[in-house]
Amino acid sequence: AGMEASGTGNMKFALNGALTIGTLDGANIEIREQVGQDNIFIFGHTVDEIEEVRAQGYNPQEIYESDEELKQVIDQIHEGYFSPENPELFHPITNALLNQGDYFMVLADYRKYV
Repeated sequence: AGMEASGTGNMKFALNGALTIGTLDGANIEIREQVGQDNIFIFGHTVDEIEEVRAQGYNPQEIYESDEELKQVIDQIHEGYFSPENPELFHPITNALLNQGDYFMVLADYRKYV
């Protein structure tokens, strides 16, 4: 939440009948008002919740260690399960999530998404 950068793209999708899946910020707020809550899938923390989590000291490594399902998913991605021909292909992603602070707070939103 709070990182909206694709508002016009989302609006184009909505105009063509696509289901929007996203966080409640930016253009998604306006899209929800126009298409109705039943026609948009909103997940994740609100902007206020994100600010609170950041203020308390966000620790993605702690989330990773405490959620067995999430840990399995991240480990499979890191170990090349989805890219056996190039096992290191997704290392930049897992590194960003676990070792570089997870700037977009993907791990924080995982439980709200699944």
